[in-house]
Amino acid sequence: DLCTVSELQEMSRRLVAAKMLMNNHIYSEIAEKTGLSTATISRVSKCLEYGAGGYKTVLERQKDTTSETA
Repeated sequence: DLCTVSELQEMSRRLVAAKMLMNNHIYSEIAEKTGLSTATISRVSKCLEYGAGGYKTVLERQKDTTSETA
């Protein structure tokens, strides 16, 4: 209820980009897969490097949830 569908889709794309960045994918590959601009990918990258760890926390929790259901 807090976000619109388009906001949720954008967050999802950014999480995919974060995961790909953590797996050493290049910007052009991430842009092609997610549809994000390289500027947005760069912002995600900076958050991963200098941020408070939000992306990593969400991805870890997602991994924990996925492994529990597998």
